[in-house]
Amino acid sequence: MLKRFTFWLWAAVVIQLLTAVFHSLSFFITPIPQNETERQIFDLMTSYKLDAGGGFHPSIKNLMTALSSCFSLLCLLGGLMNAYLLRKKAFADLVKGLVRIQLVVFGMCFLIMATFTFLPPIVLSGLIVLTLTAAYFVIPDRSQ
Repeated sequence: MLKRFTFWLWAAVVIQLLTAVFHSLSFFITPIPQNETERQIFDLMTSYKLDAGGGFHPSIKNLMTALSSCFSLLCLLGGLMNAYLLRKKAFADLVKGLVRIQLVVFGMCFLIMATFTFLPPIVLSGLIVLTLTAAYFVIPDRSQ
């Protein structure tokens, strides 16, 4: 079972979709400040508007929401694409090429998460890279 690329690709699909769902939950949870300093930071993040030019005046919270939604959408796209490839029984060389592209994208995402975020997104993006790497190495080459 562990030598079949479909197992690893389905594992990646599950982790990608769960990551998208878990990360989307942050849109429905309002953080509660624990002290006066945190309250001031939260107030500034929502009330202070940056002049971004072109008539745009986003708050830091708006920018964080946009970036956060992009991570959820990236995971959703990867998971749905892999599920589609598996359901359609795509050729192994096509799957291998697309997994290679995902490894580059999710690998960079993992490095960024590991540098700038906290444990849950680091672990989840790391698991995505791990399962995609395993799938990549067990996908048979076209020459075989």
